Amino acid sequence: MRHLFFCLLFILSLGYESQGQDLVHLQTFKDTRVINTHSTETLNKRRLDVRIGHRFGDIAGDRGGFSTFYGLESAADVLFAFEYGLSDQLMIGVSRAKGGGSLPNGTRGLDQLLSFTAKYRLLTQAEENGNPVSVAVLGVGTMSAAERIEGADVLQNFERFAHRFAYHGQLITARKFSDIFSLQASIGITYRNLVPFGDDNIVYSAGAASRLQITKVLGLILDATFPFSDYRSATDGFSPVLGIGFEFDTGGHVFQVNLTNATQIMETDYIPYSTAQWTDGEFRLGFTISRLFNL
Repeated sequence: MRHLFFCLLFILSLGYESQGQDLVHLQTFKDTRVINTHSTETLNKRRLDVRIGHRFGDIAGDRGGFSTFYGLESAADVLFAFEYGLSDQLMIGVSRAKGGGSLPNGTRGLDQLLSFTAKYRLLTQAEENGNPVSVAVLGVGTMSAAERIEGADVLQNFERFAHRFAYHGQLITARKFSDIFSLQASIGITYRNLVPFGDDNIVYSAGAASRLQITKVLGLILDATFPFSDYRSATDGFSPVLGIGFEFDTGGHVFQVNLTNATQIMETDYIPYSTAQWTDGEFRLGFTISRLFNL
């Protein structure tokens, strides 16, 4: 997986040299996120993004079908977020998500997640003979606000306050090849202070994303995230997170509808707890509404 990521980074930058020109910001993606993963985009200075994200239940499989109206009567995760551009390169945010992913053995992850996010765009792709790619770094810190549950075999035992926390860091590289097509690669590390017995505190991940402009306001978006660790390579039941969706840009807000096997929304949740399988019908309908305000 590491080799695949570095090959993709090489393809993105192949054949271009930086000539020190003034950078012209090309909008590689229409939003700060693709589906599950962040993009290299950041908010402009003094712009506030109010976001609502939703993941329904399984469309098919053992927990889907007509009994749950194909997942529409279930809520796998719900997100409310406020993000703000401190500059054209730096944005910060705070969010609340339902959370609560699970491992193959049924152990449930942390829920009632309060998260803080910061993203900084290190490089911006230039239109001609400049930087060939855009590069951003992402940091996420998450705290579970759930009540403590007695029991040594549950994550929410919270013997220490630090056990409520998990963190994620990510390096994201993207290139806009034309007005129609964009491609992105990323690599990340997720650290959880408390994990089930036998699991790893550190989970590495590699990802890719792309966007295809179909009409002036409609785009096709795809992303994939591949978590890996010693525990995951030796244990069945984990799966990569795959998403496909459509994005509608109306000027004032971006609306996205998607299908994904990710049951959760935050990186500290869906990356280490990715167990749903597309082939078993364990994928769900999701949507995101992003409304921008100038402050």
